[in-house]
Amino acid sequence: MPRIKVLPHATICPNGAEFEVEANSNLCQSLLDNGIKIEHACDMSKACTTCHVVVRKGFDELEEMDDIEADLLDRAWGLEPDSRLSCQVKITDEDMEIEIPKYTINHASENH
Repeated sequence: MPRIKVLPHATICPNGAEFEVEANSNLCQSLLDNGIKIEHACDMSKACTTCHVVVRKGFDELEEMDDIEADLLDRAWGLEPDSRLSCQVKITDEDMEIEIPKYTINHASENH
């Protein structure tokens, strides 16, 4: 089973985390199932960017993103070449290391 390593994030996962998941699992759901409370304002329907992650290890093994995901990522805070929407990532047989960006564009979580 592939291992997912989550790098430390000041509020979501201060100590980082590591866990194993089944291949073909959804990354966002796997994070949630393992206590990583990543934002997912659109309920994983590919309509926002709040579940944006940077795949530090394992990016090249992932399926290519479609045009909708690519267009959405253009609005994400902290976009990098290895950015993905975690709700659209199907975990492969390879280990992954991900970083959750410091901010999202989720106005509902910004105390307005």
